[in-house]
Amino acid sequence: MTRGKQRREEIKTRRAALTARRAELEEAARWKQLEARGVLVNAAALAPNNSYGAPQFVYRGYYVDIPFRCEDCGKDEVWTATQQKWWYEVAKGFVYSTATRCRNCRRKEQARRTEARRRHLEGVSRKTRGGT
Repeated sequence: MTRGKQRREEIKTRRAALTARRAELEEAARWKQLEARGVLVNAAALAPNNSYGAPQFVYRGYYVDIPFRCEDCGKDEVWTATQQKWWYEVAKGFVYSTATRCRNCRRKEQARRTEARRRHLEGVSRKTRGGT
């Protein structure tokens, strides 16, 4: 038979364990709700920036699909949550940047830049050789 003081200690520890378990379950339910809304943010994987604040998605805790209009062709597109996660966390893109071009226009722009860079380097090499 236990004394009253021992019994109270047992009750306190059991209540503390129940409270901790309840908090864990609530946290798990909260994360499950966030996952249902979009793709979760891993703030530690974001590229560092010198801003006092953080972008909206960091505070929200998840990425959501963002609609936008391509600035070149005017086509309506959607920047998906998984694409955002890749851009911000894997490619280490600037956290305040957003998509502005559709995939086709982005490829055309990349090809244009590559060609311009190639032409420029060709001209520089001709100039340094003293050629025509």
